[in-house]
Amino acid sequence: MTGEDLRDAVAGELLPEDAARARFYALIGRLFYDAPDSMLLAEICRGEEEPDAGEGPVGAAWRALREVCKTAYPVVIKQEYDTLFAGVGKSEVTPYTSHYITGNSPDRHLVWLRERLHQLGLARRNAAFEVEDHVSGICDVMRILVVQSRSHDEQRLFFNEFAYPGIIPFCETVAGAASAVFYRPVARFARAFFEVEKTALGMEEF
Repeated sequence: MTGEDLRDAVAGELLPEDAARARFYALIGRLFYDAPDSMLLAEICRGEEEPDAGEGPVGAAWRALREVCKTAYPVVIKQEYDTLFAGVGKSEVTPYTSHYITGNSPDRHLVWLRERLHQLGLARRNAAFEVEDHVSGICDVMRILVVQSRSHDEQRLFFNEFAYPGIIPFCETVAGAASAVFYRPVARFARAFFEVEKTALGMEEF
């Protein structure tokens, strides 16, 4: 997926703040789905994919990520991505959020996630390789809920149950991983955004 694809992923008539939220979710999901190509890196550096980051923690994290992109090489990032997330039985960090959820077994949490997706009228495409609880899949569900202008309660419920409690510890693990160089600022950017979403959606404390 390129920057153009990310723009296309945010369609329809949305309030500016919701369009920005959808772009955040699309970009974070894309970066954790696979290593970025040279086109996406260049577009991030030029600011063409810059969300409405503002001057707070999200803005600071976004600018830090852009600085890293200016000196990043796709082949090096790909090697880092594979080491962190893609090694069969040897990956440094698992990108599946059920691993980070407490209170239920990963298998039970995945069943619960599939039930919720069914209730929302969503499902994994048959051609998709990743399981539904992949970080990128969770981000894409949130993007869809925003783009489709689903109710605040629907967005908050999914965020509360499946997004925040899995992705925050995932980001912490990535940021602390020995092999993380490019993905350390990616994780910090993602975490900053999810913390803002927590406040905006009025998520209950755990």
